[in-house]
Amino acid sequence: MTTRTARTIAPRDLKNLLHDGAELALLDVREEGQFGEGHLLFATPLPYSRLEIGITQLVPRRSARIVLCDDGDGVAQKAAARLNAIGYTDVSVLAGGNPAWAAAGYAIFKGVNVPSKLFGELVEHVYGTPHITVTQLAQMQKNNEDFVIVDGRPYAEYNTMNIPGGICCPNAELPLRIREIVKNPKTKIIVNCAGRTRSIMGAQTQLSFGLENPVYALENGTQGWVLADFELERGATRKYPEKINTDTLPAQQANAQKLLARFKVQTVNAKQVEGWLADSSRSLSVLDVRTHEEFATGSIPGALHAPGGQLVQATDAWVGVRNARIVLVDSEGVRAPVVAAWLKQLGCDVYVLEGGVSSVLKVPAPTTAELPAVEKISAADLKQQLTAGTCSAFYLGPSMSYRKQHVPGSRWSIRPRLVADAAGAKNVILITRDTEAAHAAAIDLREAGITQVKLLEGGLATWTSAGYALDASPASPPDSACIDYLFFVHDRHLGNRDAMRQYLAWETGLIAQLDDQDKASFKVGAPT
Repeated sequence: MTTRTARTIAPRDLKNLLHDGAELALLDVREEGQFGEGHLLFATPLPYSRLEIGITQLVPRRSARIVLCDDGDGVAQKAAARLNAIGYTDVSVLAGGNPAWAAAGYAIFKGVNVPSKLFGELVEHVYGTPHITVTQLAQMQKNNEDFVIVDGRPYAEYNTMNIPGGICCPNAELPLRIREIVKNPKTKIIVNCAGRTRSIMGAQTQLSFGLENPVYALENGTQGWVLADFELERGATRKYPEKINTDTLPAQQANAQKLLARFKVQTVNAKQVEGWLADSSRSLSVLDVRTHEEFATGSIPGALHAPGGQLVQATDAWVGVRNARIVLVDSEGVRAPVVAAWLKQLGCDVYVLEGGVSSVLKVPAPTTAELPAVEKISAADLKQQLTAGTCSAFYLGPSMSYRKQHVPGSRWSIRPRLVADAAGAKNVILITRDTEAAHAAAIDLREAGITQVKLLEGGLATWTSAGYALDASPASPPDSACIDYLFFVHDRHLGNRDAMRQYLAWETGLIAQLDDQDKASFKVGAPT
């Protein structure tokens, strides 16, 4: 592929673009660990290692205005060339990357899903969401008070560890299902998550929806529970009832309509959305906010699944274009309005589809980038070549997985560093479960002149099933090389108390980093 240098944009000009009201996809193409250690507030993470795989969902319109960020190390220029090659026509690179942004006096934010996390903190500040501490909750348990703990996280997170006695009910499901969990309107409802913001959002969702029960967010969630020396429950399976009482649905729908009116969220029909789909000047995401189980039974053809609670708390996982149109879908007219009301306050251009999944709407599936074929190699052939020293093998999976187990003689690498790591190699074997990422990495190797590239068929599973041993290396790659791993976020779930304290301090300190222009992007509490 013939590459050309992408045009650049200065930090000051990018700052203006972020607030000009037009669509903009600000994509950070560094790896997860690098992104989490510091990035622009409204940047969406799209690691170069999965660029072609993730771009069409995040940025479905090929003519969308795109700006790429990196560390000023040339990765964004590589990514720009790849995006140009698959048909994106308006791609720029932040000159000097994140270091230049910071040098210009603009804030750099640690962590992930930062706009949504900031939003949660602003919600508590604006609405005055009631909360209780973990010691207060422990005393309530000791006193056998009338309360219920609901865990607003997805089931997998809840199942890993939870406050003892808690029931899993993801935040967007609460308005629809809480009456199946809590029958008495006088019972106190405590909402928890792993930290702060999903507790806040779950509690305020119910209060804004008009629930008459006393509702509280549990301050600092499961991490606060551990830091107070209380024991967590692990492997719990309690979960919201899947069936709802249809007798209560009309009242719930009425409350949902009040939310739409309060925050001036419009509903749209299938014909309107079809017109938007034909509009080449605007981006559109159609998202089904129901549960995984419901989505699996059928949805609007072409709609993406985005569980409502997670969509509010991690919007950048589904929508990569700032100011794009977002259309939400449900099946009962409660969850989509609730989620839309929050997205509206988050600053999104959001709508609710009339008729939900019963609508006649069909959404074209995104056209995915075509990746080159990569020849497969068997475990036996790889073993023979490694023994003979006739190949260079690279593990492209997570760095932490490599530490636990890898093919003896293989090295860990990742796409932005693979060409340098493979310098001088003639025969490269890639090992990973993520075959799409391997096919994408093969593009770079071949452009660097390494034409003999193969992929271990079946990954480590075929290696072990062939009876071959695996190695472990707890300290290799070293922490400094693990650009795909964000230690302070992940380690808090492994019992690291310092990581928990760092994470909670990060959440509470986010608002202080906002400048007036960025703060104005959020519309919390308005209009009424």
